[in-house]
Amino acid sequence: MSSIEIRPVTAADQAVWRPLWQAYLKFYDTELPDSIYQSTWQRFLDPAEPTNAALAWQDGKAVGVVHFIYHRSNWSIQNSCYLQDLFVTPGLRGTGVGRLLIEHVYATAAQAGCNRVHWLTHETNATAIQLYERIAERPGFIQFRQAL
Repeated sequence: MSSIEIRPVTAADQAVWRPLWQAYLKFYDTELPDSIYQSTWQRFLDPAEPTNAALAWQDGKAVGVVHFIYHRSNWSIQNSCYLQDLFVTPGLRGTGVGRLLIEHVYATAAQAGCNRVHWLTHETNATAIQLYERIAERPGFIQFRQAL
């Protein structure tokens, strides 16, 4: 495998970012209106926003994406980091790209003063869970939510 480079998105990356995020959403049987894509993209580019994105590159092609958000916590003085979306192109799953993207979030969040990175995955996402159990703790919490 050629080397993988992880770097934050830039304004020039929208055309390669969007198909990766669309593929991620399709994996979870979700579609979003164009207004969400546009708003999310603008947030990534705004340094005042707590929302971030990075791409994994191999041989000049974007092969993975991660989105993460810094947020306050009532359990600590430091911010926490929520890793919201992680996607690697199907042909490169299991090759370490996902791990590199997560490690990028760990390093970036630590540099920003966060004391924790946390995320969710669907219980049926067995491939991802195998990776996550090797690089993070599984605290046993169950998510509940209500759309408003």
